[in-house]
Amino acid sequence: MFPSSSRPRPDRHQYIPMTSLGGEMEESLIPGEGGGSKAAGETFTTDDAHGEEHYSISAGSPDTAIPKGTLDPVYEAKAKVLNHAIQEIGMGWYQWQLFVVVGFGWANDNLWPIVTSLIFTPITNEFLPSRPPLLSLAQNIGLLAGAMFWGFGCDIFGRRHAFNLTLGVTAVFGMIAAASPNFATIGTFAALWSFGVGGNLPVDSAVFLEFLPGSHQYLLTVLSIDWAIAQVIANLIAWPLLGNLTCQETTTTCTRAGNMGWRYFVITMGGISLIEFIVRMVFFTIFESPKYLMGKGRDEEAVKVVHEVARRNGKTSSLSIEDLRACESAAGGRSQQTTTKAALKRKLSALNFSHVHALFANKQLAFSTSLIMLVWAFIGLGYPLYNAFLPYLQAIRGAKFGDGSTYITYRNSLIISSLGIPGALIGAVLVEVPRLGRKGTLAGSTVLTGVFLYCSTTALTSAQLLGWNCAFNFCSNVMYAVLYAYTPEIFPTKDRGTGNALTATSNRIFGVMAPIIAMFANLQTSAPVYTSGALFIAAGCLVLLMPYESQGKASL
Repeated sequence: MFPSSSRPRPDRHQYIPMTSLGGEMEESLIPGEGGGSKAAGETFTTDDAHGEEHYSISAGSPDTAIPKGTLDPVYEAKAKVLNHAIQEIGMGWYQWQLFVVVGFGWANDNLWPIVTSLIFTPITNEFLPSRPPLLSLAQNIGLLAGAMFWGFGCDIFGRRHAFNLTLGVTAVFGMIAAASPNFATIGTFAALWSFGVGGNLPVDSAVFLEFLPGSHQYLLTVLSIDWAIAQVIANLIAWPLLGNLTCQETTTTCTRAGNMGWRYFVITMGGISLIEFIVRMVFFTIFESPKYLMGKGRDEEAVKVVHEVARRNGKTSSLSIEDLRACESAAGGRSQQTTTKAALKRKLSALNFSHVHALFANKQLAFSTSLIMLVWAFIGLGYPLYNAFLPYLQAIRGAKFGDGSTYITYRNSLIISSLGIPGALIGAVLVEVPRLGRKGTLAGSTVLTGVFLYCSTTALTSAQLLGWNCAFNFCSNVMYAVLYAYTPEIFPTKDRGTGNALTATSNRIFGVMAPIIAMFANLQTSAPVYTSGALFIAAGCLVLLMPYESQGKASL
């Protein structure tokens, strides 16, 4: 059973946390009459005929995520009204179901890059490509293209279609890839399934935030546990399939018949994504985002969606079509821009140069922004450079120790991945430890990640190698748990979207560079490990230079 909200419907004259267009909590209050208070910029009108009170917000409300004048003022005012309506409904049955199905997207975001890593060695053994890292390069290009296409596309053809199609595209191309007759074909399909995977987080986070009351935005962070669990599931399935049904490292000639494990594995992973796609399509009704509908001028449909969500939560909503139309009256009867061009303009407004300039407005802000971008870039290069070849490195090391069977290789991968779950949870605890905080936890875990990578090159037994890799994965998951929380906290609210975009872009671009660098490295040595370790240690040292510690402080 999913928990439902048991909180009573809030009085409109109580303070209700408002979420801005960017999904950030706003707590700016102005005194209200009669001992109450209301959020800055709120206005209340009374219907003389019925005595009913209608809620609206002026377009000039302060402290919005995007400064006044940047967006279409009618759109901005209506978006605030819809934010209030969602907060009024609260967290209920519909949002808890959405929490589960959105988790599918988070899981797939990690599941398929892990798939590419796990099948790297058997594919290399079977097809003997001259440039094996091209497989990882194809994947990263697909991820980058998918993030761009689905991220912008969902503002054109809707959140609902993109929400379902990303999983469908991933599932179909993933399963078809199992029939690949050569290296070029599997590389092509890796790019195609990654094209679907790349849209999961941009689309799913938008859908979830636009139905999520501001009081429960912390659930967006909780979703990260699906990311860690997906890694365990992939390795759990890979162990019997890849461990028993692929060519051994000592095999001189690897044939298709003796190397079917990776094909069965890819079909299984595609099947999992297909089941998730079916659950979303058949067993869960995803409504179109009210903000998307409103942005297209379909106000009546937006109101109907809000009321339907309220009904499913066992509540009622006071939102009416008059509340949205009142925003147009407040703007002097100006009509809202509803064209595709206007929708794209609103999307691009979060990335305009005024927000970029704001993040470099003074020396301290410029220093902080530049450092965090470098941290993301170094990790974006170091992590895939190592992780993409982890099974390959294990097999080589294991062979030297006399236990280089594929069974042992994938068993060890499962053991290593299982350390990711406690790592993510412990990271959430350490950031609240006094004197350690975000900076201390992030710097320490990042440096330790690099140190344990170096330590893995000193292993003299397979048990030692397994131990060092477990320590690496544990620390790297602590690192990611903190990094995803610390990064948005150090950006001003109104420029947070742009700051997140800059760091994500740095990470993706350097992620594409990783397999290119690996193509010129000697994979029979520990060169990728030394490079990765140096990047992690450098990133950890940069964190110590960050001018801001966000522990116990409200975000600006």
